[in-house]
Amino acid sequence: MFFDKVVKNLLESYFPTLKYASCLIWKWSEVLWFDTEVSTDHDWWPRLILFVEEKDYHLKSDIVEILSIKLPSTFKWYSTHFGVTDENWKWVVSDVSRVHRIQVFTIRLFFKDYIDFDDETKTLDWLTISEQKLRTIKDAEIFHDEIGFNIVRQKFDYYPHDVWLYLLSSQWQKIGQEEQFMWRSWDVGDELGSKIIATRIVHSLMRLCFLMEKQYAPYSKWFGTAFLKLESAKKLAPILDNTLVASNWKERQEYLSQAYEYVAQMHNALQITESISTNVSEFYDRPYLVIHGDMFAQKIREQIQDRDISNLKPIGSINQITHSVDILEDNDLLKKAKNFYT
Repeated sequence: MFFDKVVKNLLESYFPTLKYASCLIWKWSEVLWFDTEVSTDHDWWPRLILFVEEKDYHLKSDIVEILSIKLPSTFKWYSTHFGVTDENWKWVVSDVSRVHRIQVFTIRLFFKDYIDFDDETKTLDWLTISEQKLRTIKDAEIFHDEIGFNIVRQKFDYYPHDVWLYLLSSQWQKIGQEEQFMWRSWDVGDELGSKIIATRIVHSLMRLCFLMEKQYAPYSKWFGTAFLKLESAKKLAPILDNTLVASNWKERQEYLSQAYEYVAQMHNALQITESISTNVSEFYDRPYLVIHGDMFAQKIREQIQDRDISNLKPIGSINQITHSVDILEDNDLLKKAKNFYT
């Protein structure tokens, strides 16, 4: 509405020959349709991004200036500018504070700034881009496009096939490394540790489901919300809930076993490897029921055609390594993270 009723009309009036694209994109959660009224209590303005052709980028300052002058101070009761509030938290916009939330980029400059992408995405680029940002690129709502923004955006619809297989394999590897620890911790009297490991496994299974359904996972605030929108959540979410509230290791084992068998069935349905047993079994001679995630990891890894990818350390993407926002939002640190794979 903000674009259709306000911004579009201003652009047509003052820049009638300008070809451009307009969309709602960036890292914030309204792009993902997860915001609620609570979200509007800070850093929330009607906003969008305009993309212009390289030959018209010199008009950026003129566009910004016209919008600063001509935009209404509010739209649908929300300030269109950076401003201040009075004692009743009503927006007060002064003449010296008319800086709006409409940014102007070329397509190339935007992707370079947002995810450090320039023309071609290599394997290590895919592994060190924040999934939150990839999801916002894929989910961005385009209002207007006559310069090919959507063509570039579609390059990020999902990971290339061999990268996807590598991420799947790495996620199964992570599960295989920890699945027996939940019971082992309890064996030595560490009930708290057993609960923590079970929780970590639940998270790993949820991330595995995102991968199997080829959906980018958002950051932690919206991770569970987005998971519940997956097809697998209809069956799996109640099982994982029961795992988290289980009062003892036997209950946790029962529910985790159900979860393991369900995701194993999901794996077989992908038909990316030969069929693998979906039944849990003991860990060596110990009475711990596991799905043997390392076996799934190995079978998937064997399907990777790109030798450079199959030879990577099985640590997965940066999103499978860390949840740190300070890393995932910092392109300079993400560049350094490529050293993990060499």
